[in-house]
Amino acid sequence: MRLLRVGAPGCERPCAVGVDGSVRDLSEWVNDWTGAALAVAAMETLSRRFTLEWAQLPQVHIEHERIGPALRPGQILSIGLNYHRHAREAGMAVPEEPIVSSKSVHALGGPFDDLVLPVDGDKTDWEVELGVVIGRRAQYLATPADAAACILGYCTANDLSERSWLLERGGQWIKGKSFDGFAPLGPYLVTADEVPSPQALELICRVNGEVMQRDSSEDMIFDVPHLIHYLSRFMTLHPGDVILTGSPGGMALGRPDQPFLRDGDVVEAEVVGLGAQRQVCRAFYKEVT
Repeated sequence: MRLLRVGAPGCERPCAVGVDGSVRDLSEWVNDWTGAALAVAAMETLSRRFTLEWAQLPQVHIEHERIGPALRPGQILSIGLNYHRHAREAGMAVPEEPIVSSKSVHALGGPFDDLVLPVDGDKTDWEVELGVVIGRRAQYLATPADAAACILGYCTANDLSERSWLLERGGQWIKGKSFDGFAPLGPYLVTADEVPSPQALELICRVNGEVMQRDSSEDMIFDVPHLIHYLSRFMTLHPGDVILTGSPGGMALGRPDQPFLRDGDVVEAEVVGLGAQRQVCRAFYKEVT
């Protein structure tokens, strides 16, 4: 299944794409794509209803409406330096254990929303990533093999970072990752049954039409099952939690000219098969009232 949320910010409605390509509003069945509604068991029940009642649900014409973040996460975790080629590009040693950071859930953004650049920073960087959505409580998993049962699905993500706050201000990376709109997810949450292998997905990021990042999730240092198993050893993961699994090389920070994002730039992030985002960068403007 492909799930999405449609509507104005804060008023998004849970929707899904049917086998006929139509989009239907599921508000009668579920309040939102968040928490328990994203549990694997709940989704299995929902999918059985699709077969019987799909045509009775209200149709949504998404070409006339805003597409919001694909889900409303409980928490957003991000993994650093998780691609071999990225490590080589950065001249850094391959980490022995996953590097774990996080983003505020208030950084959530829609895949086609304008990207508002921070006031106190001029080094905003792109990071196309594979997002993994948890669908079952995961605590102290015994092996990485146990992780597969805990995955609801996957989505395209852009783990945007303001490098000046992330690298130059001391403390934790969360400061550079939590600006409003710095966690666009979607357009779709694609359930795991439609993704044969999360380690065989192509990731692409374009800025102003130029390909800046292109790699395969096959190049991950720590694969998806390893990451879920690892995280479960020191925190409990719940349905609706999102793991951003790391970005390939090609970010502005690693380029000789460091072409950080500026007003008017267009960023397009895509995990092939999961959907593409397109965002226009805008300088921050606070309306005076």
